[in-house]
Amino acid sequence: MKPSPKLSSIKQCPCSSGKTFAVCCARVLIQQQVAKTPEQLMRSRFCAYFLGGFGDYLYDTWFPATAKNISAIELSKKEQDWQRLEVISKSQTGDEGFVEFNAWFLEGGELQVLHEKSVFSRVQGRWLYVGGEVDSTAGDLISQ
Repeated sequence: MKPSPKLSSIKQCPCSSGKTFAVCCARVLIQQQVAKTPEQLMRSRFCAYFLGGFGDYLYDTWFPATAKNISAIELSKKEQDWQRLEVISKSQTGDEGFVEFNAWFLEGGELQVLHEKSVFSRVQGRWLYVGGEVDSTAGDLISQ
């Protein structure tokens, strides 16, 4: 499945970094440069979900042991109307990384938030998404 919007028309990066798409996530997502940090990988994965059509990228950046029952075809589907990303904290020690974030989306005309604490691991020089702990009470954060 091809990415949905015309990528050349995207100016600001969907990951809410404040940078242009061309100098931010496009380098990793489109130009296939290796993410240098867990945060960079997480931001590019958010963009993949935001844009839709990047199931191969999402699957390839998922830690194999935790990617069971996940397919690139399913990951390519744009199932949420993602709005913005807010990185709360991040850390990296050697080949292990952590990023806590809020990802805002619209559902039924209402702004919702997904709060996640994600774990990343660097394998053979490439950062991979291992998994995350999703806060089911994150809906309370919407008033912020």
